[in-house]
Amino acid sequence: MQQEKMESNVTAIKDKVPFYKYEVYGMPLYFAAIILGLIYTFILLEWLPDNLFGTVILLFAVGFVFGEVGDRLPIWKDYIGGGAVLAFLGSAALVYFKILPERYSVAATFFYDDYGYQVLFISLLIVSAVLSVNRKQLLKAFVGYIPAILGGIAGAAILGILGGFIFGIPMKELLSLYVLPIMGGGNGAGAIPLSEMYEKITGGSKETYYSSAFAILNVANNFAIIAAVLLHKLGMSRKNLTGNGELLRNADASLKNTSEDKEVKVTQKEMAVGLLMTGAIYAVSYALGEFVLPSIGYVTIHFYAYMVVITAVINITNVIPAKFKVGTKQLSNFLSKHLMWLTMAGIGIAFTDLGDFIAVLNIPTLVICALIITGSVIGSGLVGYFAGFYPIEAAMSAGLCMANRGGSGDLQVLGAGHRMELMSYAAISSRIGGGIILIIASIIFSIFM
Repeated sequence: MQQEKMESNVTAIKDKVPFYKYEVYGMPLYFAAIILGLIYTFILLEWLPDNLFGTVILLFAVGFVFGEVGDRLPIWKDYIGGGAVLAFLGSAALVYFKILPERYSVAATFFYDDYGYQVLFISLLIVSAVLSVNRKQLLKAFVGYIPAILGGIAGAAILGILGGFIFGIPMKELLSLYVLPIMGGGNGAGAIPLSEMYEKITGGSKETYYSSAFAILNVANNFAIIAAVLLHKLGMSRKNLTGNGELLRNADASLKNTSEDKEVKVTQKEMAVGLLMTGAIYAVSYALGEFVLPSIGYVTIHFYAYMVVITAVINITNVIPAKFKVGTKQLSNFLSKHLMWLTMAGIGIAFTDLGDFIAVLNIPTLVICALIITGSVIGSGLVGYFAGFYPIEAAMSAGLCMANRGGSGDLQVLGAGHRMELMSYAAISSRIGGGIILIIASIIFSIFM
C-alpha cells in the first residue's frame, strides 16, 4: 500500500508540467506573454488605433488576463465568480484609476454600447437558446415562468420591507427607492422609465430619483452576481436542485435537442447562415419594439422580448432546418465561451462605474440590497419549483435576472453562475418582468407617494 502511494506520487511529479511549458488558452505561456506584452505596450503608448479592430484587440487583451487569473485564484474562482467577475471588475478599475488611456475607454464604450456589440452578443444567445429548446417543452416552460417572476418580486418586497423596518426606513421609501429599481429589469427598461413615471405621478424630481435608484441598482447587481456564484456552488453539492442550465424539471424529456445536435453535422457555412437568420429576427423584432407596437398600456415591450416570442414561434412551427439551428448554436458558443473575456471587459469599461458603487457603500443600503436579492432568490426558486422548474435555474433567471441591471447584468449573473443557457429566460425577466414592475410602480407611486 505504501509502495503504491509512493509510485503514485512519483507519477504525479513526472506528470507535472514545467513552468516554461505551461499553457493558457492553448498557447505556451511565453507566447501569450509576448503577444499581450506587445499589445499592452502600444496601448500605454497610445499607438494602438482606436478603430473597430483596435478596440476588439484591446477588449480581448484586457479581459484575457483578468479572466484567466480569475479562473485560477483559489478563493476567487470558487466563491466570487471566477474570471467572468474579475474581467469586468478589473476592466472597470483600469478606467476608474485612469490606467487605461481615456481615448480607449471612449472607443470601447462606443463599440460595446452605442455601436451595439452587446446587442449582437445577446441576440445570438437568445436565438440560439430558444432554438435549442425541445419544441414540445417550450410552451410549458414559458407558461410557468411568469409566476416564477412574480414569486421573486413578492419575495424581494417582503424581505426588503423587513430591512426597512430594521433601519427605520418608511415602507413607501423602501418600495420606491429600493425594491422597484432593483427589480425593474435594469437601467434603460427600469430605472429611467421609473424616474420619469415618478416625476409625472408625484411631481418630484426625476433626476434626484434616478441618481439614487441607479446607484442602489448597481450595488444590488453585485449582490446578484455573488448570489449566482453561491447558487452554482449549491448546485454542485446538491445535484437534485439543478438541471445544469436546463430550466424544466423533467426526467422523461430533455429540454435540449442534444440528439439532434449529435446527428447534424454543420460547417462554417451553417454558422454564417445562423448569423444571417439571427439578423432577420433582430430586424423584425426591432421594428416591432421601436415602431409598430412599442408598448401595451403601461408595459413597454423591448425588442428582446419580441425576439424571444418570434424565435419561439419559429421553433414550435419547425420551419428552420436543424442544421441552421445547430449552426446558430455553435456560433453563439464561440462568442459566449471563446470570446467571453472580450465581452466581460466591455461590460466593465462601458457599464461599471466603481465610483457610483463606492458612493452608496453604507451598512443600511448593503443589508437591504442583500435582503432584496435573497428574497428574489427564495421567491422565484420556490414558485419555480412548484411550476416544474429546477429551483436553482428558476432563482437565477426569474429572480436574479430581474434583480440586476438589465442586459449587461444578465451576462454578469449568468456568466458568474455558469448558466449562459438561460439567456432567453433572462430576456423575459429583464423585459417582460420590467414591464410588470412599471405597472406595480404606477400603483405604488399613485397610492403611497
